[in-house]
Amino acid sequence: MRQGTARLYKNHARKNVSRGIYMAVSSGLGRTAVISCKRIGRDSVKSRSVSAGLVFTLPLVALTLLYGCNTGSTANARSQSQSSTQQAAPPQQLTPEGQASLRAIIDAGKLADLRWPDFSDYGKLVKEFYDSYGNSLPWVRGMEPTPQARQVIAILLQADQKGLSADDYDGPRWNARLAKLKPAASQPSEADAVQFDAALTICVMRYISDLHIGKINPKHFDFDLDVQAKKYNLPQFLKADVVDAPDVAATLAQVEPPYPGYQRTIQALDAYLQYAKKYDGQPLPAAAKTIAPGDTYPGVPQLAQLLRLVGDLPADANVPADATVYQGPLVDAVKQFQDRLGRTADGKITPQTLADLNVPLSTRVRQMQLTLERWRWLPIGLHAAPIVVNIPEFRLRAYDENFKVALTMNVVVGKAYNHNTPVFEDSMQYLIFRPYWSVPYSITKAEFIPKIVRDPDYLEKKGFAVVDSRQQVVTSGPVSADVLQQLRTGKLFVRQNPGPKNSLGLVKFIFPNSYNIYMHDTPEQVFFSKTRRDFSHGCIRLEKPADLAVWVLRGNTGNWDMAKVRAAMGGDAPQQVNLARPIPVLILYATVIVTEDGVVHFYDDIYGHDAALEKALDKGYPYPG
Repeated sequence: MRQGTARLYKNHARKNVSRGIYMAVSSGLGRTAVISCKRIGRDSVKSRSVSAGLVFTLPLVALTLLYGCNTGSTANARSQSQSSTQQAAPPQQLTPEGQASLRAIIDAGKLADLRWPDFSDYGKLVKEFYDSYGNSLPWVRGMEPTPQARQVIAILLQADQKGLSADDYDGPRWNARLAKLKPAASQPSEADAVQFDAALTICVMRYISDLHIGKINPKHFDFDLDVQAKKYNLPQFLKADVVDAPDVAATLAQVEPPYPGYQRTIQALDAYLQYAKKYDGQPLPAAAKTIAPGDTYPGVPQLAQLLRLVGDLPADANVPADATVYQGPLVDAVKQFQDRLGRTADGKITPQTLADLNVPLSTRVRQMQLTLERWRWLPIGLHAAPIVVNIPEFRLRAYDENFKVALTMNVVVGKAYNHNTPVFEDSMQYLIFRPYWSVPYSITKAEFIPKIVRDPDYLEKKGFAVVDSRQQVVTSGPVSADVLQQLRTGKLFVRQNPGPKNSLGLVKFIFPNSYNIYMHDTPEQVFFSKTRRDFSHGCIRLEKPADLAVWVLRGNTGNWDMAKVRAAMGGDAPQQVNLARPIPVLILYATVIVTEDGVVHFYDDIYGHDAALEKALDKGYPYPG
């Protein structure tokens, strides 16, 4: 059973969650959730519940007109709920036949009336919820939906605003269900009340779980992120905090991730939903060659329209509607667009730039929805300043104790397709100056042995040695046939000596993990100037390793300033320094980043993780737990 999606902290929604670690892949984690998205759109865009052509949402106005529920007013919702509480109306009691009908639904784990009928992953939780009410209907009182039920439905109808889909929570179906109960129906049937109540319970359980920990357990993708610690007891949470809540919206708002970067992504999503409705999405005209500034290009007016819409071209920029020459502010806008996508910002419209410009805005919306799913996988309650690497961005950020960005740098990650850097969380324990590099057997077999066969002196020439399992040197000279055979069988190992030419550079940072992944210096600095930086065997190479060493050792005794770190990197022998306090490390994957200044950045799905997540989500409930 997918209880992993259905369980959350018992008391988590009763209080504000601790700030914990703000979004691991965000470039700026502030103290508050106040959002500045001046670059997301030039016009003020308010939250809306409909994404035309993307996700169906039943208009909230219909509920207001048909059922007298002002879903847009928290004050009215609170007033209605307080009135209901004062009346102390009990849950709708059922006849024996009604109870049998409810139990049959629960026992089957299916409700044909739902968009996704199979709720077997929530079956035990639904049973526990109704057992606590003696198999009566908590969302129905006097054969009429409670004010809280109407508030919940209004929230479900706005699920699109959260990067979810209202249709998954029966958006188009609530109108008909409400019409079968009072006050719309003068003589509602008990069967309709049972169907309504069960459907609402299942949908709100799904919604709360999806919003808090995501729809799919990240372990399904072999990501070592643990959502177990975040789970509520959903039956208890619904009964204690939602069913009779004065303000359901306020309660459920606390279910969401508490990170400012998450809120920035939510606002960017709303803006791009509007952009997708305003822009027809017709591809820009093809070009026979790269378009440089000053060239003639028939797509100039359309290009200006697109870039002005998404904020790269200022609203007041002068680009005539009949312009055909690519020049002036439009070139600067293309540079900004390229920069937002991690490309070389040279202003030239290359085939790659044209392909990027032609990505449908609906696809960008989907990227944000997938990123929001991953936000919900993140741990809550980390109280130490973290180090975060976002793989598709090729970027590391270290945060201080106030969760402000203290240090940021480019990184090199594992090669796509065969040496992916894994997604996981761990704690940095120590670092080693002037490290040896113990070459993994897979690399020895694939890369070193063929070179040794061709040249037995290869290891000596390159500063390597052969060692045994105790790291004792067997030979630092020519490799004999016997030693070569033991290397083939894995009885002996290749190790690179410390020094500037060592593949790990002059310092490595260790956060012990089952993947044998760590961060390290590198002599191959040329890779950091490239826009795409997946060149390693899986470990993370650092652009500014000395800066990171100073930062992680700031809590250690001994005044580890830059001079002392440089001295250790230039020392005569390896030196291990244990950290005074472990530092959380998160290696994550997000193809959308919204920075503190509101700029929305998109990155390539280099490992195909977005594609895999989208495929899994498209299958619908029940999701892998």
